[in-house]
Amino acid sequence: MITSRQHPLIKQLIKLEESAHYRKKTQLTVLDGLHLIQAYHAAKGLPEHLIVSASYLERNDPPKNWHALFGATLPTITVVSDSLMRAVSPVKTPTGILAIIVNPVAENNRDHGSEHHIVLLEAIQDPGNLGSILRSAAAANVDSVYLSQDCCDAWSPKTLRAAMGAHFSLDIFENSNLLQVSKHFPGKVIATALNATENLFEISLSGPTAWVFGNEGNGLTSEIMQQSDSVIKIPMPGETESLNVAACAAICLFEKVRQNTLSRPTKLS
Repeated sequence: MITSRQHPLIKQLIKLEESAHYRKKTQLTVLDGLHLIQAYHAAKGLPEHLIVSASYLERNDPPKNWHALFGATLPTITVVSDSLMRAVSPVKTPTGILAIIVNPVAENNRDHGSEHHIVLLEAIQDPGNLGSILRSAAAANVDSVYLSQDCCDAWSPKTLRAAMGAHFSLDIFENSNLLQVSKHFPGKVIATALNATENLFEISLSGPTAWVFGNEGNGLTSEIMQQSDSVIKIPMPGETESLNVAACAAICLFEKVRQNTLSRPTKLS
């Protein structure tokens, strides 16, 4: 059992949680909680390392549960004291189980012609917003999400928690040139802006669609809006000035889902 913060594994955990630069350098990150670990395993395979607290070990039947989850082959498993788990956990109330994983990072060289529904994010700064957008994108069956160079880290523990496993069912491209992605996308590119004249609920969303969402405070740059085929707004009859970018993204993505569902031919019994 590890009890010292000076242990190399503990030092690595802390650096992975705190440093985006270290995560990018090592291509590793930390998952907190069994749900995220299960989602990763179902989509990508074994984690590199499991770290569990002593009390987690006592509360569960690890050999039986872990073999049921992972099969015959288990990842490396290390037990740490409860006090050390509290010290290294990325949340105030530790779940008792962490995993170190290899980031399933996509390469920015794909053929955009095979994509039908994508999201482009420009300078999103809040990890919670980014995680929520990724979760909505996965639920709406989006193919890929492209992040500009000045977006926050897609693989931070906070973003991963907010996305609840969505990372592992999406192709996520960081440090993307959004102008180039939109230029080569074969369908409509739709940007969102408060001062737009077109109404989301009055446009057709049939065919391949790329959505562009911008920074929480400043919105989209003029360059990406000029590159877009349409600039739309979400009608807001209430007195609120604007919507959170994650809420905006969810509404837009599921308006396309709604329109696509209505356009499907009805099967005759």
